[in-house]
Amino acid sequence: MIKVVKFGGSSLASAGQFAKVGDIIRSDESRKYVVPSAPGKRNAKDTKVTDMLYDCYAAAEAEEEFKPKLKKIKDRYDAIINGLNLKLSLEEEFRIIAENFAKKAGSDYAASRGEYLNGIIMAAYLGYDFIDAAEVVFFDENGEFDADKTDKVLSARLEKSEKAVIPGFYGAKEDGSVVTFSRGGSDITGSIVAKAAKADMYENWTDVSGFLIADPRIIKNPEVIKVITYRELRELSYMGATVLHEDAVFPVRKAGIPINIRNTNAPEDEGTLIVESTCHQSKYTVTGIAGKKGFVAVNIDKDMMNSEVGFGRKVLQAFEQNGISFEHVPSGIDTMTVFVHQEEFVGKEQQVLSAIHRLAQPDTIDLEADLALIAVVGRGMRSTRGTAGRIFSALAHANVNVKMIDQGSSELNIIIGVANNDFETAIEAIYDIFVKTQL
Repeated sequence: MIKVVKFGGSSLASAGQFAKVGDIIRSDESRKYVVPSAPGKRNAKDTKVTDMLYDCYAAAEAEEEFKPKLKKIKDRYDAIINGLNLKLSLEEEFRIIAENFAKKAGSDYAASRGEYLNGIIMAAYLGYDFIDAAEVVFFDENGEFDADKTDKVLSARLEKSEKAVIPGFYGAKEDGSVVTFSRGGSDITGSIVAKAAKADMYENWTDVSGFLIADPRIIKNPEVIKVITYRELRELSYMGATVLHEDAVFPVRKAGIPINIRNTNAPEDEGTLIVESTCHQSKYTVTGIAGKKGFVAVNIDKDMMNSEVGFGRKVLQAFEQNGISFEHVPSGIDTMTVFVHQEEFVGKEQQVLSAIHRLAQPDTIDLEADLALIAVVGRGMRSTRGTAGRIFSALAHANVNVKMIDQGSSELNIIIGVANNDFETAIEAIYDIFVKTQL
């Protein structure tokens, strides 16, 4: 059996956390490939190493004195090395980093050094091979991830290493210049390594005991999801649930590799298993509840709209011409509503409205701002009658006005639109009706 294990920044923030990670890896012989993040915060007032690197590089780019800032970063790593009693020096690595900062090697290069250096320490601590991600994770000349080349080269490289550490978050172009994934990209690297290694399991270790049914900042001690499908995870991640980077799903989903979300600080907890499909019955009708604030509803009215071929295309063309993507488009016989991100829309508001009038010639257009969208997701909803009715009932009881409800044909999720200031109340009401009442 082969397991690929990825550890987040909070799991590797200090020597003490490193020691916990070492115990976890050594406790299971099948944990052969390790993907580390850069050191995260040691406490609430601390700064992540990645942020320190960005700040240091900004100083270098502005041709300000940056070496004192780089020295503070080195001190962070030296504290980990000394705390683990390792005979390891990063002097040469930091000398090269200083040279490249002075040459303005790029912010991607700067940010990637956090994972790179942590990978060196992790490999020395475990006695594993170190594989620089820049040698096995590839991007094309436009900075787009090259999945096929990466899988081919990385697979061949892993065949030569029984146990190895591969830093997360970055790769390189053909010319060797470093490119990073979006923030949280170590999740993606872990998934890529799992696929290349033909792993049986991808364990993603973080600071929570799995995927929670709802945001713990809104719901006190929400229940942990035991098993979730890739599709459910994708829906929840997109709507704001942030335990796993949403793009990390695709490489392992394609290969049929399950993901296990685990807690470094509570390794005995089973966590959440993410799978392609399952006959495992959830304890609750819903799997998870997530949402985002900050949307605008653009309401378009036109008599006999339903009989006008191409009306919807013309309306959406107005958004496309202005570079705005839409979230949901519920419609009726004479009405059509387009939900968009308020932040994107505000600066182009009048251009979009003018384009809709020009292209679709509606009777009226009305805007409603400061809205939130909430996704109620669950495979159990397919076989349970009255789910939407229970949501309406719960929200009505909580005095929340529903602005929109949209259910996909898959019956996997229901999207509800409410006012921003009703967002937390709505999530509490939905959680109560589907989870608390069944505890």
